[in-house]
Amino acid sequence: MDSTPLCHELCYNRVVASRTVRARLDRRSEADLELLLRDGGTESDVVRAALAEAADRRRRRSTLRAEVARLAADPEDQRARAEALRDLDELEAPWPS
Repeated sequence: MDSTPLCHELCYNRVVASRTVRARLDRRSEADLELLLRDGGTESDVVRAALAEAADRRRRRSTLRAEVARLAADPEDQRARAEALRDLDELEAPWPS
């Protein structure tokens, strides 16, 4: 059995909080926190999970924005879009007079 003291093991060899964040919650944030806590876990657990989910959403949106910009600048994609729009214009029913 390892003779490393438990406090050293817990503090240095395990994942420990690297930062403490304090926040003043408004009524909506309080309600959101209560909703998240209903599934179990501590306030720290649900805040960490919410931060991870928000960061994932932001990364996905950023990736999507970059893909849209890349496609918008692609001459071949521009030609394909223009062709598709011309095809749709040909299918369009005339507006009533």
